[in-house]
Amino acid sequence: DPDMPFVPSIPEDQFILVEEGDPAVIPCRTSDPDAQVTLVNSLDKSVYALYDTKQGFIGNFPAGSYTCKTMVKGVEFKSDEFLIYIIRATSQLPVEIEALKTVYKTGETIVVTCVVFDNEVVNLQWNYPEKMKEKGLIKLDDIKVPSQKLVYTLTIPEASVKDTGDYECTARHATKEVKENKKVVITVHDKGFVHLEPQFSPLEAVNLHEVKNFVVDVQ
Repeated sequence: DPDMPFVPSIPEDQFILVEEGDPAVIPCRTSDPDAQVTLVNSLDKSVYALYDTKQGFIGNFPAGSYTCKTMVKGVEFKSDEFLIYIIRATSQLPVEIEALKTVYKTGETIVVTCVVFDNEVVNLQWNYPEKMKEKGLIKLDDIKVPSQKLVYTLTIPEASVKDTGDYECTARHATKEVKENKKVVITVHDKGFVHLEPQFSPLEAVNLHEVKNFVVDVQ
């Protein structure tokens, strides 16, 4: 199609996530298999790379913006802009789940943290007893120094007995079929459950230098 030399791309194809050191494909394909295509960066400088008419340009590209160009009957056409993001990732997915405590009373705030190490982009999902009621606030902290870690914090305000159960976080790798699941069990009690019974009067007298014991039964 001389009026459409580049096959239209969908938005998902224009954002390219690549792990450090891995080759990438910039998918500017042409409707004419014999078209001469040039790849340029954001400075409009040509970038050398292998071109496959069925895939696009293949190579190890720095992060940044790239565009493809071709000529049809003396007229220059440009493809959509493609953005390459270089991400830090490992083949494994180290995940840890932490809870400030695992036993709460009604009205307290539950806090559970899921930490993903050495990976910059993951898909993380929480499962917990009151998730269907959308009870819970999720915050993400992306920490890069001294090492890469993603800290996902789940906060449940005003806890009730119904919040008792399993708290799970499931992390999925951005580019590989790898996932990791971690779980912690949280218990919420309706009220305190410790009973104290002192074995002495509200007011006690003691002589100077006398040693006196005060006994409390704890149930």
